[in-house]
Amino acid sequence: MGEERRADAGAVGLTGKKGGQRMAMAAPRRRKRPHGGVWTGLAGLALTGVAGLLFLSFREPPLPELAPIEVSWEPVLPVQGHLFVIRVAAPVVDGMVSAVGEAGGEELHFQPAGSVLATSGPISADEAASADDAAPADDAAPADDAAPASAVLVSLAPVPIGATDSIDAWVTASYADGRTQVDSLRIPIVEGEYEHERLTVAPRFGSPLNEEDQARLRQDQAKANQVAREAHEAPRLWSPGVVLPRDSRVTSGFGTGREFNGQISSRHMGLDLAGAPGDTVRAAADGVVALVDGFLLAGNIVYLNHGGGLLSGYFHLSEQLVEAGDTVTAGTPIGRVGATGRVTGPHLHWVVRYGTTSVDPRSLLALSGN
Repeated sequence: MGEERRADAGAVGLTGKKGGQRMAMAAPRRRKRPHGGVWTGLAGLALTGVAGLLFLSFREPPLPELAPIEVSWEPVLPVQGHLFVIRVAAPVVDGMVSAVGEAGGEELHFQPAGSVLATSGPISADEAASADDAAPADDAAPADDAAPASAVLVSLAPVPIGATDSIDAWVTASYADGRTQVDSLRIPIVEGEYEHERLTVAPRFGSPLNEEDQARLRQDQAKANQVAREAHEAPRLWSPGVVLPRDSRVTSGFGTGREFNGQISSRHMGLDLAGAPGDTVRAAADGVVALVDGFLLAGNIVYLNHGGGLLSGYFHLSEQLVEAGDTVTAGTPIGRVGATGRVTGPHLHWVVRYGTTSVDPRSLLALSGN
């Protein structure tokens, strides 16, 4: 019947007849598992444990806890409508390298202590050490009772003239190891002493602006706000030697309340300095000319960008002596006194702002020691 297939104990595959003999394919023998399997597994676990111990032994120790940052300000009670100084201090050993923050709604720009203003208040021995070489000499060991040296960063800050009681602020300190610390605070303030004056002007100056003038005013404000943004974006350009743009008497102070023809009330957000047409106007501090233009109310203007959030403006000029992009130093002639724009007579209207916040220019002079 030919080849036949059948199952046969002890044989697998095909079976058949060939030459009267039966052929079978024997099943392969099963190999016995070595007797060392348990010990091999235990050895593997042991090696894994040793590797884990080695990993733990070589892992970096935890970082030491950071000391809380110390935030202070000067003067202790900042004045409404004035500039003041905020300080951040941390032990040098913690490695604070930078700080950012906000106060009165404006961005803060921190610099090493002693570099922002010449006389931003008395600087302690610790602060002086951190500004120069905070680390002690190799052959000099600090006394056991000596306070640890501190790294100190300082920034100008504004108090809006409309603020009452206090302003909110926050500071974030960054360290060399990548860690940060945040401190939120509320800074108490005191009211400024501002006068109130009544002015009689031509009806066209005292009446509300028409739609065309309102549109023009919005354009002027947009240009001024752009200068403020650029001042926040630029690094600090000015040195502590701030000067008066004119050595003359003040004819109207900052913050004075104004009533025009008994109808319109406003605040005087600059400092008016007396001058005759053609008298020289000087830059108050080092910086870059940000804008030279003609405004509806301010007349011929020059804006200077001093960086680090600080800017200044010079209004009602009869002539501008600089161009946008020029670099100036404190005392550089930038224009001449005039009576352009909406004014009652020739004078210089000097504006100082931190960002978009107008402050009394005399507060900048005071912080600079003038």
